[in-house]
Amino acid sequence: MAYQSITDQQLRLYMTDLKNHSQCTSAARAGFSERTARRFDADPTPPSQRKIVHGRTVSDPLEGYWENDILPVLENDNALQAVTLLRHLQGLHPLAFPDDRIRRTLERRVRQWRALKGPERDIIFRQTPEPGYMAQSDFTHAAELEVTIAGAPFPHLLYHFAMVYSRWEHVGVVLGGESFTALAENLQQALWALGGVPQNHRTDSLSAAFRNLTRDECEDITKRYEAFVGHYGMDASRNNRGEAHENGAVESQNRHLKKAIAQALILRGSRDFASVAEYRRFIDMLVARRNRQRMEAVEVEQLHLKPLPPRRTTDYTEVIVPVTRMGGFRVKSIFYSAPSQLIGQRLRIHLYDDRLDAFLGSTLVATHPRGRGRNDGHRVHVINYHHVIHALKRKPQALWSSIYRDSLFPRTEYAQAWEVLQHSLPRRDACRRMVALLFIAHDQACEAELARLLADDLGSGLIPDPKTLATQLTPKHAVLPKDVVVSHPSLDSFDALLEVRA
Repeated sequence: MAYQSITDQQLRLYMTDLKNHSQCTSAARAGFSERTARRFDADPTPPSQRKIVHGRTVSDPLEGYWENDILPVLENDNALQAVTLLRHLQGLHPLAFPDDRIRRTLERRVRQWRALKGPERDIIFRQTPEPGYMAQSDFTHAAELEVTIAGAPFPHLLYHFAMVYSRWEHVGVVLGGESFTALAENLQQALWALGGVPQNHRTDSLSAAFRNLTRDECEDITKRYEAFVGHYGMDASRNNRGEAHENGAVESQNRHLKKAIAQALILRGSRDFASVAEYRRFIDMLVARRNRQRMEAVEVEQLHLKPLPPRRTTDYTEVIVPVTRMGGFRVKSIFYSAPSQLIGQRLRIHLYDDRLDAFLGSTLVATHPRGRGRNDGHRVHVINYHHVIHALKRKPQALWSSIYRDSLFPRTEYAQAWEVLQHSLPRRDACRRMVALLFIAHDQACEAELARLLADDLGSGLIPDPKTLATQLTPKHAVLPKDVVVSHPSLDSFDALLEVRA
């Protein structure tokens, strides 16, 4: 019990009992500690007559140092931390401050100074959302979800679109970085899924889209983004750098979204997906369930949205590239194959986040999944074996040392077959057999079926033989009847039908 909380009555009881009992017993009967009893023995003044003295019980360790050494540098730059100021003091007065004993005292003093005399701080003004007014976009890393595709790690981002009023959201899986292409493609999908256009679209300054770019490239992206939002009649706004709360409607939902995905993955029982398309369907179904809970607010918001334009706008990056004698073209340091007939032609490439489409004039001539550069410096090739198989058939030995040989095989079974062939046969025979296998897959359009047969042979320890496999792929001839009798109906039967109808 605190000394100041003792009453005069307790003191009188203690003094009376002290005549017949020990100090410890008398204090216990009075309701306070033996330590408090010793204080009363030294000074029997009743508590009601005592004066409570407020103030320090020990000397100030910063006396003389706060005003002279700390306050001047703190006023010059208030961002200095207490531990930095302590190191400053230790440098000036090593004998007075040999250790960190005063750190907590200094932290409290600095905190009190900032509260009383520090600079004014920003205030967050909570807003009342208006239906149909603002939508926000953001990219968030999804590494914590630990998703794999066919057993391989799948590094990716999630594009997150959210309406501020109804909290309706759209989520896209982004394979690359925070680029204009990824933003435009997913934002356009979100607007058409929503069925209308908000008045304002806010982002986090698109910092990733402008990083490490030249001035001309930055201006080009800015112009394309302005043209994009102009096509939909939206106003574009960006929150101030470092002020994430200004994009808070989507920033706060990022955390809830990833938590919901993680929970759904646990219920699913596996974080592995057969393909990116399957993972995207999983995300779409989850987001659709979340949006169903917001339908009442969405219906209100849709009344205030502007109508969509008659058509979509450009949501890709366009580049013009020549097809070289190597049978392909290069986009962003990645080599892509093309049909050999296009050698010498210039193609117009539509570059999306996950794919690219190649056009000759207005004709689509090739489509590839988009390749990504590697950190080890090795060049990346994206090859469609259908484009080069006829040239390889004429020159099968070119397969052995081709720089894009490992990118040529359409499935893992073909790559495994090549490993067996090159270790089991002479170079010439290995190349001929591998090219023959690829030609069978191309000519008979049986890539998946041939892959299954290759897996069976490899599992049995057999060396794949194109001739044997081709016979297994040959369709069985159906036995047709020798005599087919066709009876023609009488024309009078048609007249009878017409009479009934009349």
